[in-house]
Amino acid sequence: MSTTWIECEPLLTRTTSDDVPPLEPGDCLNASEFLRRYANTPDLKKAELINGVVYMSAAVRVDQHAEPDSLLQTLLGCYAIGTRGVRSLTNGTVRLSPADVVQPAAALRILSGLGGQSRIGQDGYLRGAPELVAEVSASTVSIDARQKLQAYRQAGVREYLLWRVRDNAVDWWTRDEDDEFELIVADADGLHRSRAFPGLGLDVAALVAEDGVRLIEVIQQGLASSEHATFVETLKPAAK
Repeated sequence: MSTTWIECEPLLTRTTSDDVPPLEPGDCLNASEFLRRYANTPDLKKAELINGVVYMSAAVRVDQHAEPDSLLQTLLGCYAIGTRGVRSLTNGTVRLSPADVVQPAAALRILSGLGGQSRIGQDGYLRGAPELVAEVSASTVSIDARQKLQAYRQAGVREYLLWRVRDNAVDWWTRDEDDEFELIVADADGLHRSRAFPGLGLDVAALVAEDGVRLIEVIQQGLASSEHATFVETLKPAAK
């Protein structure tokens, strides 16, 4: 997949002035300066830094984002509740790298003390790549399927689930043996299954149809599976 990047001037750093410039879409910043300006813009609902470029989201439609987002949050939350050592995030700020500060719709992470690759910083933001990130995409498909995909891959995210609501489609990437992203395909039961989180399965047709009953049924079956039990046993405190 080819990716077109927006070219930036050298990334900005903090100035000596007490005046904090407003955060604007298209600004070319590093993570520290982005977060400084973001914190000084209290009325801003959502902004992200991807490859050093600031992106801002439009107002959120209920049918194309809010309701699908809630459903996806519920599924990942149920999996996390049933999996010791795993936590779910809802629209949390993630500092992936010096050039990437994102706010994925949802994420699953293994606690850092149990072998996870991310941690909560002193500022309360997540630092490092969650094992799984998910986006519910309507008006931002172009960015989510290109710039964000590249940023997540480069940062070390193990799996990326993209629900393209208008297309009635889901793309779920996972790491292959060469550490590149490849799409997860349905198994003989018609389910897409996570490699990073054993027992996490998804009936894509049910998700597109927003059939919550079926989706929860699949989650419950996965939590009761032997592969999930084995996975939980592997989440041991890191050796000191």
